[in-house]
Parts: sequence; structure tokens; C-alpha cells
Amino acid sequence: MDADDVAEDLYRLPPVQFTAARNAQAVEAKRAGDAAAARRIAAFHKPTLAAWVSNLLARQKEEAGQFLELAQALREAHRTLDPEQFRTLSHQQHVVIAGLARQAGGLARQAGQPVSPSVLHEVEQILHAALADPEVAEQWATGRLTKVPAVSTDFPGTSPLAQVPKKDARPEKPTPAPASRKAPDAAEEKRRARLKEAMKAATEAAAEASRCDDEVRRAEEEHEQATARRSAADERVALLTAQLGEAEEERRTAAEAADEASVRVRDAAREQKAAQRKSARTSQVVERLSGGDSGR
Repeated sequence: MDADDVAEDLYRLPPVQFTAARNAQAVEAKRAGDAAAARRIAAFHKPTLAAWVSNLLARQKEEAGQFLELAQALREAHRTLDPEQFRTLSHQQHVVIAGLARQAGGLARQAGQPVSPSVLHEVEQILHAALADPEVAEQWATGRLTKVPAVSTDFPGTSPLAQVPKKDARPEKPTPAPASRKAPDAAEEKRRARLKEAMKAATEAAAEASRCDDEVRRAEEEHEQATARRSAADERVALLTAQLGEAEEERRTAAEAADEASVRVRDAAREQKAAQRKSARTSQVVERLSGGDSGR
């Protein structure tokens, strides 16, 4: 038994199903004679609800790839961009993360596990941590995160925002860069271009995710309404079916009564004819006898 394949299946399950499924898989591995796999499977940790939701997003390969590219570009930008540029990018990254968190919420609903705004807030914390820390980003990309990372959701080191001079402070006179710094300037421009492209792709992906999330929500509402109408129709059909059954039973009873009455009518008719014939014979006898008496 391949423990990695088992993990891939387990971490797709909602957290409420995780423990029982993990234990069953561990028992199966042990029964198959693979003690190492059994121990490894038994050691898998149940994910929190927020971690599971973020794992759903990590399995969306296109969105996850764009997010990881954005994370790398932002970490580079943190070291090179001026405060104003970084402030703009920080705002954009919040927009992107909010959009991705909404998409993750939609994925959870599709999986039959709607989540609260507080859980989505934790999902945003996970995404912020993945932006700031490459190790968290790598762990998140596996789709097996188990909890909100216990790391800062800000970029490490001194934030460029802290370097923005106050309005009343006298700006320092810039020091001209030596000629040997021209090559790094070209690399800087390349990094900025990459960052711009990554932010654009991520923003578009977040907008598309939000649009898809709205479509999913509308489709779910239509499904709920259609399901309610179907339930009402099923109840009506059940009622009419019951009424039809009662009517058929009444018809069957009436038919049996009618058949019995027909038999009685035939019997009565035969008895009537027999009585009529007997009455006619009796009348003839009486008439003959009466005529004989008068002839004497």
C-alpha cells in the first residue's frame, strides 16, 4: 500500500470523515503486512476545517500555480521595491487573497461542507502566510496542510512600508549609484515586470474565481428551488396515488357487489319464471276442473 496515495485520498475528505477513514486505511495496511505504511498512515494528522478548505484550493492547479508565482514575485519585490510601489502591491495582494478565499468557500460548498466567514478568514491567513514564507507555500501546494501555520503573515525582515519618510521629515539626499550597479538595475526591472505580470494574472484569476463563485451560488439556489418544487410534486403524486388506490379498492368492491347482485338477479329471474310456469299450470287445472263441474 502506497501511503502517499492514501494521503492524497484522505486529505480530500471533509475533516469529519478523516479520522475513521485514516484508521481504516491503517488497519488495512497492517492486515496486508505493510507495517511501515500502517505506521505512517496512522501518523497522518486530521486537518482543521480551514486547512481542509485551503487544500481544496491548492488542488486547483491553475489558480495554485499563479498564486505560487505571485508569492515568489512578491518576496522578491519586498527586497527591492520602494515603499509606494510595495504599498500598492500589498493592496492588490489582499484583493487577490480575498478572491481566492471566496473561491475556496465555493469549493467547500460544492463538496457538501459550507463554511463560516470565520473559517474563510483563517483561509486568508493561510494564504498570507504562503505569500510570505516559501516553506509554507511549499507545504500548502501539497494539498495536505493540517492547520493554520504558526508564522507571521507579514513578509520577514523590515517592511518597506516602515521606511516611508514622514511628511515633516527632511528627505535624505539620494546617493548616486555607481556604474557597477547598472546590471542589478536591469535585473530589478525584470523582476518588476515579472511581478506585474504575476499580479495581473492573479487579479484576473481572483476576479474569475469570484464570478464562478457567484454562478455556483446562483446555481445552488436554483437547485434548492427546483428540489423544493420536486418535493412538493412528489408529495402531490403520493397523495394522488393513495387516493387512486382507495378509488380502485372502492371500484373493486363495487364490482364484486355488482357481480353478486347479477347472480341474485339471474336466480330470482329463474325462480320467477318457474313460479309463473307453475302458476299457469295451476290455473289450467283450476279452469279444467271448473269446466268439468259445469258440464254435469
